[in-house]
Amino acid sequence: MRIWVLPLAASALLAADAQQLALVWKAQLDFDKVMLAAVPPLTDSGACVQSQAAAMAISAASDAAQLYFRRGFCRMAEAAILHGGEEYEAAARDFDRAIAVWPRRVGPGKQPVTGPAPAALRVLPWVARLHTATDDAGRGEARRGIEAALADASCGNALMEQRQCENVLEAAREWLGWMALGDSRLDDAAGYFAGAGGSGWPDWVEGQRRFRQGDYAGAVRDEDRAVTVWKALWQDGGPTLVRRLGPAPDVDAALVELGAARLLAGDARGAIANLTAELKADPANARALYLRARAHDLAGDREAALADYGLASRTAFAAVRDGASGEAHLYRGILLYRRGDAARAESEFSSALDLEIPDALRGDARAWRHLAAVTAGTCGSERSLLEAALAQASPYFPRAEARQAASACAH
Repeated sequence: MRIWVLPLAASALLAADAQQLALVWKAQLDFDKVMLAAVPPLTDSGACVQSQAAAMAISAASDAAQLYFRRGFCRMAEAAILHGGEEYEAAARDFDRAIAVWPRRVGPGKQPVTGPAPAALRVLPWVARLHTATDDAGRGEARRGIEAALADASCGNALMEQRQCENVLEAAREWLGWMALGDSRLDDAAGYFAGAGGSGWPDWVEGQRRFRQGDYAGAVRDEDRAVTVWKALWQDGGPTLVRRLGPAPDVDAALVELGAARLLAGDARGAIANLTAELKADPANARALYLRARAHDLAGDREAALADYGLASRTAFAAVRDGASGEAHLYRGILLYRRGDAARAESEFSSALDLEIPDALRGDARAWRHLAAVTAGTCGSERSLLEAALAQASPYFPRAEARQAASACAH
């Protein structure tokens, strides 16, 4: 009997080794299919997640970092396709685990491999979480984590290929640019987006810079170029997985800003077209309705302007629970003023200033209140107050009209 025991045991061991090798190879091949695909199908990303888990069950602790990284990446590919917050969070947890077990790796002779986790791995948990972050605290933590990782951003490691590593680091830089843009730190944003050619982001930042400088025609040119790129990249099935790692542009919000730039550049009809396109996607955008009303004003279409001022006011009122909206009172005041009821308009502007109102609109509300008072016949101090208020009003306020009213009031 003993002569059969050893061959059977050896056969079992060989079978077990073959099975383990098959699981390891499947995990590798499934990951490569996801990593190398422009847009991996859900079936491939799902298979990759499962095969990495199967490989973890039979692999040595020294291989855990690589397997957690792969599973996290495949989960993030799923999340990018499904737009799922839970999938992004699951991916982030896997990346965190990969970083935690990174010191367990061994080299030739089973000697421990020293050194921190590579930058591309350290930015990935933050990249995953930024896709669903909704608060300033979460974004601030992610920004600090990415900045720390990018301080030593080399790609010389065995975790992923050079180009794949560079793509991950570029996505992280784009997130920093996106956050800088949200904070109006345009110089910082331009630096972070410097390597993002073909993404639309550098054009958008330059357009915002030109807008801030008062070069509205230049802003239109650059912002329109960015929106054109974004529409091409994100239409239909969307861009490649590499592009989806970074921030997605808000094209609807961009159309509002582009419409605003066109309005100030003197292209009222072009502004109306951009704002109308955005309002088809979001009819409840009070600011877009207000800007379209101003564009109709400048285009000489009084009835369309009145309709949009009314819609802007009602929309702003509907957006608050208690009905106390300084923004809504501002828009209703403009509507009344345009109807020729300057006295009631002045009351609405006063209400706007007494309530919570965005800082960007407060200067306009103050200028409109003094303009209504002057138009109603209150000269003297109101005329002087109107002239002083013009310095704090936004570019959307009708300065020429106000100066004409002040001049007429003086006589």
